Amino acid sequence: MRKPRRRPYGYRPARYRLFSPFALVGVLVPVVLALIAVGFIFGLPHLASHAAANVNGDCALIVPPNPLSAQGLATPYQLVATDPANGPCHEANPAQSAFIQGAVINPATGHISIYNPLVIDQGTKAAATPVVPTLPNGAVVGLWFGSNGNTLTLKGSGGSLHQGHCVNGLSGSIFGQVSYCNAPAFFQAANQAIQAGKLVPPALGKAKDGLPCPTSRDFSIVDQDQSDNVTTFYLITPSGKVAQDTKANVAALGGQVQKNGSDERLITVVDSALGCIPWTAPDLADPGQNVPALPLNELQAAALQQAPIGLVPSRDPMVLVNNKSNLDKINAYRAGVDQPIAPNLQAASTLLYCTNLLAVAPQRLLLDARFTKVQAPVDPVVANNLFTFLAQRFVFTYEKNGLNCMKLLGQPDPVTLKKDANGVAIDATINDIKVYTPFNCSVNGTLLVGCSGTTTINGQMCSFTMDKNARQVNITCHATGQ
Repeated sequence: MRKPRRRPYGYRPARYRLFSPFALVGVLVPVVLALIAVGFIFGLPHLASHAAANVNGDCALIVPPNPLSAQGLATPYQLVATDPANGPCHEANPAQSAFIQGAVINPATGHISIYNPLVIDQGTKAAATPVVPTLPNGAVVGLWFGSNGNTLTLKGSGGSLHQGHCVNGLSGSIFGQVSYCNAPAFFQAANQAIQAGKLVPPALGKAKDGLPCPTSRDFSIVDQDQSDNVTTFYLITPSGKVAQDTKANVAALGGQVQKNGSDERLITVVDSALGCIPWTAPDLADPGQNVPALPLNELQAAALQQAPIGLVPSRDPMVLVNNKSNLDKINAYRAGVDQPIAPNLQAASTLLYCTNLLAVAPQRLLLDARFTKVQAPVDPVVANNLFTFLAQRFVFTYEKNGLNCMKLLGQPDPVTLKKDANGVAIDATINDIKVYTPFNCSVNGTLLVGCSGTTTINGQMCSFTMDKNARQVNITCHATGQ
């Protein structure tokens, strides 16, 4: 069955189609597990538009030869329909677009840089010739893929899938919207650099709520299918052609930015609300610019996330085979995002995952509402602000259309949504607590979130407090020196 539309940041309807009979696998799982056995895994550890019902959501990417080389990185991937009988796929269509994220590590120095290869329609040319990156000697390159459609399958050209050590999932059972090439080798090099002190993931920092800033493995961030898709942006020109999203291309071509509905990108949105700073690295296609990326998020989470730690569980839709848990597929997915290999299905317990989700997410959702309620919605089709987006995301994951934690735990959903006539989440209660909607105050250009804090007015230090019961702002100013 097809899903009717793709929800952002990993939100998937119940009818999400996991597997395609046309799926191909670049490097089959026995090879993946062999790579794991020799040490490819170290350490412990979606803003999309919506598809019309008649849009083909099952697309494929033709991987160019030598995809891990500088020239391979700069060669555009070609987007095609997995089955042409279902209609074409177009990169400019936000309901079908595919995205690629590349990361390069210099093992000698531990330095990481980012390069995001381009995707174009088959038979077309890029709006601007992609930048050919300069790679250091001995560079180890990893590639990750994401899609705004239903499924994305990597297809080879000239042996490219073997050359790139590319993985779609298991034979006959792809992950869905995501895949990767050479990711385990990249993470092996990165973790060796961390162990040698050459690469130091930045500290998480403290959020405005007093807690550590969240990672991709924080139970306030994870959902039913965590760590999926990428943070890549592309530039779509007015004529519908595609270019790398660089300052030079924006100035020369105009157009609008196309984004991948991504759990990894959600971290940067929540970071902005909570006063946190994501880990970024230089963009080899856009000199002077630093960008966030999936591998940076996962390395930081692996190094710094404290218990409980969210790891891909056995009932994650991405790792099911014929709707059943599959240990090989779980570990193939985990290998691509630097997560520890599960020795058995019990080690990837969905019951434990749900237990931690219930213990962590609602409480932090309530705690952070004063910050997230004043943030613009990441997708106005599903929610009217960041708070309600996160609330509906939790509900979907917790209830039967997601991981069905309600049944596993025998506990009701603590989050209750209020939706408008169009199905947009406009409010939520948590454990029957109605979350106050704050007002912001701007004082001479200084923003006070929730009208609480201090600022200077005409040389006097003034304190602002919000009286929720009286629905008024109390302002107390002190003369200079007092």
